[in-house]
Amino acid sequence: MKRLIIGAVASMALTTAALAEEMKMAVTTSFHNSGLAEILLPEIKKDLGLDVQLLVVGTGQAIRLGEAGDVDAILVHSQKAEEKFLAGGYGTHRREIMYNDFVFIGPKADAAGVSGAADAASALQKIAGAEAAFVSRGDDSGTHKKELSLWAAAGVDPEGFGDWYRAVGAGMGAALNTASGMDGYIMSDRASWLNFGNKGGLALLFAGDPVLFNQYAYIPVNPEKHGHVKNRLAMQLEDWLVSDKAQDLINGYQINGETLFVFNAKQ
Repeated sequence: MKRLIIGAVASMALTTAALAEEMKMAVTTSFHNSGLAEILLPEIKKDLGLDVQLLVVGTGQAIRLGEAGDVDAILVHSQKAEEKFLAGGYGTHRREIMYNDFVFIGPKADAAGVSGAADAASALQKIAGAEAAFVSRGDDSGTHKKELSLWAAAGVDPEGFGDWYRAVGAGMGAALNTASGMDGYIMSDRASWLNFGNKGGLALLFAGDPVLFNQYAYIPVNPEKHGHVKNRLAMQLEDWLVSDKAQDLINGYQINGETLFVFNAKQ
């Protein structure tokens, strides 16, 4: 009996140790909505014995969580904001992992003529000129930051827009649902659009402008700022994310024969 009790205690200790290998990572809603996390996380757990708990938020909120030390790492897609995060000493370094692109979605009838635009700026100018219904994330996410920079490049200021411009303050999936319900235009990352199940009367109307490039980067939170963060686990995860296996999984992830992300981490 004594041996059985000792064995049970030892087993419980091993289980507790295994459960202790957990870390928190803030990720963007666009990454989560793509479905890629469901492919990667089980393999990470199998290979590293590591449970990665995701906090799914916009890039702006992910960065704030990193600044507060509420997560061990962030995976985001707004280079300017990432560089500011690093300059403040909140992250140890920035590692590019993969990319996709932003696309303009809208009603198949395309009354604003977005599909005939020469570039992203003219696509937005056409939407603004027609005052066609447009849904903005409006949530300080990487997608929202990119959208605002594109309006600025087009010489148009959303502050002066009327009711046709709707900022929903929500994630990519919710924003796409709103656009579908309104039969309106929206800018989305390609992965979220491909994995979106409520397309309704919407279609991909414009893509391909180099300014729509969308890079995702991984940044461990700096343990010198927050001594409690699990930097060792964050570094283990980074090593896995830039591995050959991760490359194969990321490049091989498709929906209806279309690739959602392209791995571009430097070994």
